[in-house]
Amino acid sequence: MSRSSARGATEPLAALMAVFAVSAGLALYAGVLDDALATTGGERDVAAPTADAVERRLTTAGVVDPARIDGALAAVPTGYEANVTLRAERRWSVGPAPPADAASDYRTVSVALGPATVRRGTLRVRVWR
Repeated sequence: MSRSSARGATEPLAALMAVFAVSAGLALYAGVLDDALATTGGERDVAAPTADAVERRLTTAGVVDPARIDGALAAVPTGYEANVTLRAERRWSVGPAPPADAASDYRTVSVALGPATVRRGTLRVRVWR
């Protein structure tokens, strides 16, 4: 039996190249993942989750009740101010006037305008510090 067939060996240069390739791939993956998860200015997007919470607070059986809009600001995170506006043939709003740079999110909702009267409307939530 020859000595070369009894043992497996790897060239040191090939092993170093393999380690380098794996390390470079991991570093590239981590960089791309960090960029994908990063938000601008170190601030998290607070408008979309706040709009979700406001919609849940105003909705019963999939229909928004405008009479409940006064309680919408209870869904705003601590340390933030918000303005909630609901429009469907009429306009309902609660909260102070938002600044121009306020984060904003809106969604289309079903709005109860009276007994057996439901119309499409827009719920807009603006949030700022």
